[in-house]
Amino acid sequence: MLVLSEKSQNMPASPIRKLVPYADAAKQRGTKVYHLNIGQPDIESPKAVLEGLKNFPSNIISYTHSEGTLEYRQALADYYKNRGIDLTPENFIATLGGSEALLFIFGIIANPGDEIIIPEPFYANYNGFTCENDVNIVPVPSGIENNFSLPSIEEFAKKIRDKTRAILICNPGNPTGYVYSKEELIQLKDLVLKHDIYLIADEVYAEYLYTEEEFTSVLSFPELKNNVIVIDSESKRFSLCGARSGALISRNEGFLKAAMLFAQARLSPVEISQYIATLAHRNVGTYFEDCRTEYLKRRNTLVAGLQQIPGVVCPNPKGAFYCMIQLPVDNAEKFAIWLLESFSSNGETVMLAPGAGFYSTPNSGIQEVRLAYVLKEEDLVRSVELLKEALEQYPGTIR
Repeated sequence: MLVLSEKSQNMPASPIRKLVPYADAAKQRGTKVYHLNIGQPDIESPKAVLEGLKNFPSNIISYTHSEGTLEYRQALADYYKNRGIDLTPENFIATLGGSEALLFIFGIIANPGDEIIIPEPFYANYNGFTCENDVNIVPVPSGIENNFSLPSIEEFAKKIRDKTRAILICNPGNPTGYVYSKEELIQLKDLVLKHDIYLIADEVYAEYLYTEEEFTSVLSFPELKNNVIVIDSESKRFSLCGARSGALISRNEGFLKAAMLFAQARLSPVEISQYIATLAHRNVGTYFEDCRTEYLKRRNTLVAGLQQIPGVVCPNPKGAFYCMIQLPVDNAEKFAIWLLESFSSNGETVMLAPGAGFYSTPNSGIQEVRLAYVLKEEDLVRSVELLKEALEQYPGTIR
């Protein structure tokens, strides 16, 4: 008998991508769609990367070591050294983006039925990664009224039990853009040490902060040598989403030995991706500063526009390139579908990511959407105009 696994039937759809068929249908009708649903930057990858692709120094695309090339892992170690964090190439295992790093981590530290505590809303694919590993998410809700700041440490403490294996944070936050302060991270540090669990930090947006405060990596706490695991990725750092290049980082030798077995089982990360990522790290120049300046302008443009729309609640994100906003609608997913199916102004519409998919608590985020400010300013201005006009026409707008 042909069957599908329970796991496959429980796998959640991505709120970022699930509406793609509606967008494709709109485009086939001749409608221009402004994509605010996905964090795909339109900023060019570094020139050294583009030149490297044209001049790859081999006629064979080969396997690499399962942990990644020494050149790439050394480039990562040097990158972190420039940020004041002392690591060696042995602390890195190259992965297919941050996604594979998360899949490895859940498979290494947790058995089926074990629990990971995560403040929500969170990066939507955490739902899928935990599902693939039969791990349960225990959410700690944060609120838009507090700009999605870290919930009280007492709320985390209440959730810890025998099956708890880790606390997972995304800093800077996807989807909220919130940046945890050093004081908030110290509270988490003390809690995970008290209970001897892992602190997993998804720090893939660490370069993109819009605050005078310095970014604090959990790798900067020496007491957490054995408890901290960090997810890294080149996707957003260098606008290399399609290269699928990233890494997991740890100083825990036992964890790294186990991770190597997972790395060997999938053979190797991609040779070309590691090669161009190494080139990017070796030729950074002013790339980060230039991108940060551009994203800051885009953030300011989008937030200012959204805050002028009646009924829209839009916190001011401190990092990454996302806004999690609340709309005056009955159901944000219905509204997002309506935008693609039924709304058009001068042949244009906008695509949003429904907020409910960034939660694991049922019936949360029903009126919220995530927007990515990865488009040029004039496109963001037009997107806000379209959103305002759509809210005036949508039958389910709450007035």
